[in-house]
Amino acid sequence: MEPFIFPASFAQQRLWFLEQLDPGKSVFHLLYAVRFDGGLNLSALEQALNEVVRRHESLRTFFVTVDGQPMQAVARELILALPVIELQTLGKEEAEAEAKRWAEIEGERPFDLAAGPLLRATLIRIGAEENVLVIAMHHIISDGWSMGVFLRELATLYEAFCAGQRSPLPELPVQYADYSVWQREWMQGEVLATQLSYWSQHLADAPPALEIAADRPRPAIQTFAGARRYTKVPVSLADRLRAFSRREGVTLFMTLLAAFDVLLWRYSGQDDVVVGTPIAGRARSELEGLIGLFANTMPLRTSLAGNPTFRELLQRVRETALGAYAHQDMPFDKLVEAMQPERSLSHTPLFQVIFALENTPQALDHKGLALRWLEVERGTARTDLSLFMSDKGRELSAMWEYSSDLFDRETISRMMSSYGVLLESILDHPEEQIGYLQIWSEAERRQFVAQSHPVEIERTAAVCMDQLFETQAALTPAATSACASFASARGRSGGAGWSLHGAVLGVDRGPSGSFESRRRIRAGRSYLSSRAARLHAGRLWCTRATDPEAIACDSSGAAGSNFVRR
Repeated sequence: MEPFIFPASFAQQRLWFLEQLDPGKSVFHLLYAVRFDGGLNLSALEQALNEVVRRHESLRTFFVTVDGQPMQAVARELILALPVIELQTLGKEEAEAEAKRWAEIEGERPFDLAAGPLLRATLIRIGAEENVLVIAMHHIISDGWSMGVFLRELATLYEAFCAGQRSPLPELPVQYADYSVWQREWMQGEVLATQLSYWSQHLADAPPALEIAADRPRPAIQTFAGARRYTKVPVSLADRLRAFSRREGVTLFMTLLAAFDVLLWRYSGQDDVVVGTPIAGRARSELEGLIGLFANTMPLRTSLAGNPTFRELLQRVRETALGAYAHQDMPFDKLVEAMQPERSLSHTPLFQVIFALENTPQALDHKGLALRWLEVERGTARTDLSLFMSDKGRELSAMWEYSSDLFDRETISRMMSSYGVLLESILDHPEEQIGYLQIWSEAERRQFVAQSHPVEIERTAAVCMDQLFETQAALTPAATSACASFASARGRSGGAGWSLHGAVLGVDRGPSGSFESRRRIRAGRSYLSSRAARLHAGRLWCTRATDPEAIACDSSGAAGSNFVRR
């Protein structure tokens, strides 16, 4: 039978085009693993799975092309098989590791958008009463909210079918195709103009990218290779954050986002910060129980110029968030199309960092069958950095997803630690200017000071560096010093005296940093070496700790003979 044909939503259209440009990328796959603790009725589970597929047209959708544009093709019927992988003969630890490996393989397997299905399910048997259901979907037919709908319906139907009952779920009033048709009819004319007017003003002259201090240069083409780190916010700190937010008349989301903006400011040095935040995109009640791609992303732009107090910044974030939520219906894909930002294959448009606060449902129990999410490493990252926080009642948990092309694991660990220290500092001193809020632990501050004041070995302790250089230049003038001869380097560092007084912070990467340090010493001024320069945030801390009159850097912002007045 021929499928039903409907227009794709704006979000589906963008994902379809991205898939055509670089097919088979698992970065657009959604992967979920659910652990079933207790005896399992395989027949009832398979029946429940296919009833969910019957109920939601999006799970039966693939895509065809009409006049070069993608269209949804909804299969009239789809029966999914539920393959079973037996690991019961393995030891518990080995079986657990193998189950995760199988889940990761499922997440990597490509989908064919033109043929479907765009949903796969696999059951992994670890033990007699331990099973893992692995669900893989293409993002073009689902989103994070949808997975909650999927799991709730699956559990309810499984319980009913185990008891020999019929489905207790009412038929859905609308389907995803109804939404995509409505969206295209509504998002035009005056509605579109109003939305575009707000976002055009909000993002006018925004920086093309947020350049967080990274361990490696950004690759010319984004690979989406990534990793994840997890941490928890202690209950005591979470309670203080909630109480502080209530006193300030803001939401917990606004407080956590404002703190994240400060962290990004400290790690990038950029006053103009744009952070993407995902929203459910289900403003109408009839959409809440649907599976489909409704999620939208809003670019929230915050100015941290002028070193405001945290309270002042928090009000800026509040105003920005309220304005954005009042205009949240603007599809991100239409916004990119209208704004026409500077395009680059090396990063995503409009924003490169994501922040989200999610309300995570607790584990579901049905007739003694406990369902629990199982974390699976994806090895992908859609942006440079994402911080997904979950509010689980009293406890806050955080998942940091980052580009492994840019960051080492240790760098993200420092960033995670900095965020925790920063939250404590904000609660202790909300009236403090953001540049003076703490982001380093005592141990890290001692390390930065030690790196910036290296201990000289005993043999040269009584000899000035400039004297050692002069001696070596006289002995071997033609020999190479850094990338120049000693004679040439002597000339470069012995030129006209400097009129600057006081300390200078030198970011001494490369030979130009060496020339600059010698110039300063010859002129009788102090020169502080920033050997922690690979971490820009450390450089900023050193700047505040020593209060230099200027920073020596080259045109790339690294090291050299140019001075930037503070």
